Amino acid sequence: MSTRYQNANKSGFTLIELLVVIGVIGLLMAILVPVLNRARELGQRTVCQSNLKQLTLAWILYADEHDGRLVSGRGGRDFTDGSRVLKSWIGEAFFQPTTRADVLEHPEKGTLWPYIGNIDVYGCPRHQGRQPHLPREITVATYTTVVSANVGFRIEGTATLGRNRWLVTPGRRVGKTVLHLTRMTDIVSPSAAQRAVFVDMGTTFAGAFGVEYLYPKYRTGARLVSHAKGTTLSMADGHAEYWRWQGRETVDRNLYVPGDNEPKTEDGLYDLQRLQRVIWGRLGY
Repeated sequence: MSTRYQNANKSGFTLIELLVVIGVIGLLMAILVPVLNRARELGQRTVCQSNLKQLTLAWILYADEHDGRLVSGRGGRDFTDGSRVLKSWIGEAFFQPTTRADVLEHPEKGTLWPYIGNIDVYGCPRHQGRQPHLPREITVATYTTVVSANVGFRIEGTATLGRNRWLVTPGRRVGKTVLHLTRMTDIVSPSAAQRAVFVDMGTTFAGAFGVEYLYPKYRTGARLVSHAKGTTLSMADGHAEYWRWQGRETVDRNLYVPGDNEPKTEDGLYDLQRLQRVIWGRLGY
């Protein structure tokens, strides 16, 4: 056997050695991928909370400059209440754009735009991008108000019907708690640090996020899961929080049958009541 052949044979890998190397690489990938995914989620969550904080500070500034009146919590097209034109906090520019330039060029960006001036603040980086079911459209805004933040939606037990089905009379008061907030002075009990303003819905939404008041139930399609089995939301004092859900059914919507919006476990009830308290200020049952 020639020396040249012997050297070539010694420089190669055996099949067993190759399998060992592949196994080690696979093991490292199995360890690293979840770690990298968690790091990515944590980074996106941090940006999301920062956006919510900026958005809520703009919400507070608007109230400061308008004699304590809260901005309309509805999104999309402006609407009228008798002789008044109520301008939405987020305008039509953010609904179904095909490019970011569409948003920037559109004149109707909403009442809070002058206080923000940055379209990235309106959405969480985890969700921004193309809509999978609408290939021509992109998601820019992912935040929405809660139903009690001067939105005007009628929820049983919280308000009476106004001039039309979308408007309600000033919020009902229960003791020191005002259910529908229209002014900063309404936020007394509980404090502003315990009343929610914005939540991350994961997509643009013209309405508002709400839960029932008189019953331990969600409203249809109202469960929030946008960050690693939890969600982000902001409070009326300007800070933002991350909530990790406790109930298995809170995270997995498939565990609810259509039309059944009542939690099935103690942990699920805890999650729902936590939301009911920050939205309405109290439980109504």
